[in-house]
Amino acid sequence: MDFASLHELLRSTYDEMMPLCAQMTGIAKGIAGLGALFYIALRVWASIARAEAIDVFPLLRPFVLGFCIMFFPTVVLGTMNAVLSPVVQGTEMMVHQQEGNLAELTAKRDKLQEEAYLRNPETAYLVSNEKFDEKIEEMGIIGPEDAVTIAGMYAERAAYQTKQWVMKMVHDLMELLFHAAGLIIDTLRTFMLIVLSILGPIVFGIAVWDGLSGSLTAWFSRYISVYLWLPVSSILTALLTKIQVLMVQKDIEALSDPNYLPDSGTWYYIVFFLIGIVGYFCVPTVAGWIIEAGGGIGSYGRNVNQAAQHGAQGAYTGGKAAMAGAGAAVGNVGGRIKGALLKGK
Repeated sequence: MDFASLHELLRSTYDEMMPLCAQMTGIAKGIAGLGALFYIALRVWASIARAEAIDVFPLLRPFVLGFCIMFFPTVVLGTMNAVLSPVVQGTEMMVHQQEGNLAELTAKRDKLQEEAYLRNPETAYLVSNEKFDEKIEEMGIIGPEDAVTIAGMYAERAAYQTKQWVMKMVHDLMELLFHAAGLIIDTLRTFMLIVLSILGPIVFGIAVWDGLSGSLTAWFSRYISVYLWLPVSSILTALLTKIQVLMVQKDIEALSDPNYLPDSGTWYYIVFFLIGIVGYFCVPTVAGWIIEAGGGIGSYGRNVNQAAQHGAQGAYTGGKAAMAGAGAAVGNVGGRIKGALLKGK
């Protein structure tokens, strides 16, 4: 099964469904327009009530969000995908490079393993039909004892081939599950990205309202976190493939020794497939470590704003206290001077 074509199918599915977010812009414009009305009116009337100058810069926020809603597929999604896609391409290049090296080394290892079996007269007939026929011709059929010996050779060769077939079947099964786990992660990633993309304009419209601005930073953080699932899984695949490359290189070095007798088991490769399957389900957690996907950016900004507000209120209260103290001191000094002048009269 060609899993690379399935991954490409998921990419094309996302590209085809991404323009569907334009159908949500009408609803998002209505939500954002109503929110902008209250957002601007509240700040303008608050400035008028306090007899302060109207700060125009914060009032531009709803217009910027409205511009992003109008051109959401190109301005927002296009920009984010253009920035994040090189990360995906770079990690996939790592995987392709390691897989190419593994394929070359595996072919070389298999050839050396077959040559090692052929060098040993005790095992040559197990892997070569010609050697098996030659050994039977050398023995000849003289009596029942030879027939029993030949039957034992057939049984031993069948056992060897059965062992090789079982090991290959288990290896192929674990490799299938390994690639299937990667495909599951990629499918869930594509589904979440499509949902975030289609409903993105609604999130931008809701973010115009006071008290709901944190939804915008949460949307950005979740989109980036889910987008990074694929690079993280590619790094895991490249790591496991690199480990297999090193293991195959070690086998090649051992098979270069003429006196080395190879082992037909490849259980250690199966173990690494198991590790990869478990590791794939840790990809969302690792991607969450790269960027906080729970609105942490918004919480951080809210904490900073609250600290700044508390600092400003403290400075204002301290200023009032200082001015009151200065006024009391000036009044006290003035009263004493006035009393001294009256006594002087």
